[in-house]
Amino acid sequence: MKEKIRIASGQGFWGDLIDAPMNQATGGPVDYIMMDYLAEVTMSILQKQKLKDSRFGYARDIPALMERMLPVIKEKGIKVITNGGGVNPTACRDAIFEVAKKLNIKDLKIGVVLGDNILDNVDELVNRGVELKNMETGESVKTVQDKVLSANVYFGAAPVVECLKQGADIVITGRVTDTGLTLAPMIYEFGWDMNDFDLMAAGTVAGHILECGGQASGGNFCGDWKSIPDLARIGFPIAEAYPNGEVIITKHENTGGRVSVDTVSEQLVYEIGNPRDYITPDCIADFTSIHLEDAGENRVRVYNVKGLPATPFYKVSMSYSDGYSASGSLTYSWPEALEKAEAADKILRIRLDDLGLKFDEVRSEFQGYNACHGPIAKKIDDPNEVVLRFSVRSHDKNSVERFGKELAPLILTGPPGVTGFAGGRPKPSDVVAYWPALIPKTEVTPQVVVENL
Repeated sequence: MKEKIRIASGQGFWGDLIDAPMNQATGGPVDYIMMDYLAEVTMSILQKQKLKDSRFGYARDIPALMERMLPVIKEKGIKVITNGGGVNPTACRDAIFEVAKKLNIKDLKIGVVLGDNILDNVDELVNRGVELKNMETGESVKTVQDKVLSANVYFGAAPVVECLKQGADIVITGRVTDTGLTLAPMIYEFGWDMNDFDLMAAGTVAGHILECGGQASGGNFCGDWKSIPDLARIGFPIAEAYPNGEVIITKHENTGGRVSVDTVSEQLVYEIGNPRDYITPDCIADFTSIHLEDAGENRVRVYNVKGLPATPFYKVSMSYSDGYSASGSLTYSWPEALEKAEAADKILRIRLDDLGLKFDEVRSEFQGYNACHGPIAKKIDDPNEVVLRFSVRSHDKNSVERFGKELAPLILTGPPGVTGFAGGRPKPSDVVAYWPALIPKTEVTPQVVVENL
């Protein structure tokens, strides 16, 4: 058993800093790099890409990134774990193998976790009585069953651990939980019993701290953000993990940002519900038990985390088609910029109403005044400029298309001092809605495939 391992965060979402994983690999000692690419909406985007071309459906940044990283991680013995396989992990693996061949890198083992994508099984599951009710509304999935675009089960750390046991240098998964990407190497390296729920919770908390990349090392910090040094060269966080479940959150030396009790605390409360019941496939972590301690410059000790047994369910992230939407904007200049924008908004609403168009939702915001704070925005005196952003949503595509023809005419038939119209008429785009559900763990089995180049 190793005395400690260092797990580095390499991506917080698909579109994060491209150089971050390479910087983690070269900036100092690390044993693992975890890269979290997936969000709920990402799965539906990837599913659409795969339907258009069966070779895709994964985060296509990965092969180019691996072309840079493979020589380094092979030389240093760094393992990479990522859920960037999306809805097509095998295609992602094959693309990395092609990169390895190009670089003449041999003896590369890649593990793939499959089985989370249940899109083709939804009808059969429903027919057998698996309800897949919406967790928020209680509605039956039957109300949207014919519109489902993607359906992916959140697996935990176990299949990733199995890939590591089979010698994988890189693990590519589909919808494995963000936290599972960090917990898995701890289980594997320290031989943790997965029924020791305090240890599972400790690894889960470490994973939650790492999952959003630079957000734990001073990015997007709501405290004294001005004091965070050199955000342009921010160092992503690293979890220095120990067999007893204690973790030190740190970052590479000579990088920007800051790891402090404040930055780590802020990340801990990001995207959680009941802090006593942070539910994952691996355990229920009690965030109220977490102790944080300053352990030196850019070092925070995380300890005493308590956990409870996991639930008998997996979460399912589903998306479905829910009509069409379109948005457009116009910019109004001083003087009376806000009054002009408000008048334009009123004129446009009257015209749409006169046309008898059918909308499920009509929304306007005045950027520079209330786009962030909505109805509680504080009135401001005569701003230099205000952007009117107008959006509509409808199941009637014709109504959305007609809206797109009504925005530009405001330039010559509305208030004066208008500019900033670009991109032509707003066109309808598909609305993708989210459907969270639960599925018994007995209904889904993760599959693991480890292949050597």
